[in-house]
Amino acid sequence: MSLIPSTFGGRRTNVFDPFSLDVWDPFEGFLSQANAQANKDVAAFTNAKVDWRETPEAHVFKADLPGIKKEEVKVEVEDGNILQISGERSSENEEKSDKWHRVERSSGKFMRRFRLPENAKVDEVKASMENGVLSVTVPKVPEKKPEVKSIDISG
Repeated sequence: MSLIPSTFGGRRTNVFDPFSLDVWDPFEGFLSQANAQANKDVAAFTNAKVDWRETPEAHVFKADLPGIKKEEVKVEVEDGNILQISGERSSENEEKSDKWHRVERSSGKFMRRFRLPENAKVDEVKASMENGVLSVTVPKVPEKKPEVKSIDISG
């Protein structure tokens, strides 16, 4: 009996294993249609991959949104410092005669939110979309360099 749960073996069914996942669930299958749709929505929600890098001049966000038109994406700043990228990927029309072998691309709504630092100029945010990649640039307030005043030394 292993003390470390297996991550590659799928469900575990050993009755004597304390890490076994074979537990009776009285609600298993209850509202399975709603759960399947919720899982699909969560998958679409998390599939918007975003990179955030900071340059000396700006915060730059790049989001992979393949197959989505710029009209289907919204970029907003909420509460003065929350950058929100959201949209919806439409599902394909299903024909009755079609036989699906695999469905891996998600459809549904997605949303990502980022708390911007205090040095962000939220009034000057710019966004562009090219080849399924959304680029959002948030300029930064220039750093104030401390004033240095030279003092002449007498004597």
